Amino acid sequence: MKSFMKEFKEFISRGNVMDMAVGIIIGGAFSAIVTSLVEDIITPLIGAIGGFDFSNWAITINNSPILIGNFINAVIDFLIIAFVLFSVMAMNKAAAVVKKPEEVKEEAPTTKICPYCKSEIAIDATRCPHCTSELKD
Repeated sequence: MKSFMKEFKEFISRGNVMDMAVGIIIGGAFSAIVTSLVEDIITPLIGAIGGFDFSNWAITINNSPILIGNFINAVIDFLIIAFVLFSVMAMNKAAAVVKKPEEVKEEAPTTKICPYCKSEIAIDATRCPHCTSELKD
C-alpha cells in the first residue's frame, strides 16, 4: 500500500497532471458558453428566421418523449467546439511553419587532419603527434 501511495504522490506532483486539470476546467467552462450560445442565441434566431423552433421538437412513443430538438442542439454544440479546436490546431500549425528556426552558430573547428598520416590533430599543432611530421600552414 505504501508503494501505491508513493507512486500516486509522484503522479500528482508531475506538471502534466496540473496542465490536464486546467485544460478540463477551461474545457468545461467553454462547453457551457457554447451550450448557452446555441440554446439562447442560435436556436431562437433559427426559429425567428425560419418560423419554427426545433428546440422543443419531441416525439412521444408510449408516453416517453424523445427530445429531437435537444439532440439537434447537442450536435450544433459539438460542431462549434470541433470547429474551434480545429481552428486552434490550424493556427498552431501555421505559427510553427512561419516561425523561423533558431540560427545555429557554427563554431570554429578545433581539430584538423594531418596531411601525411591522416590522423586528427589539434588545430594549432605544428608537428603531428602520431607520425611526427612537421606541419606547414
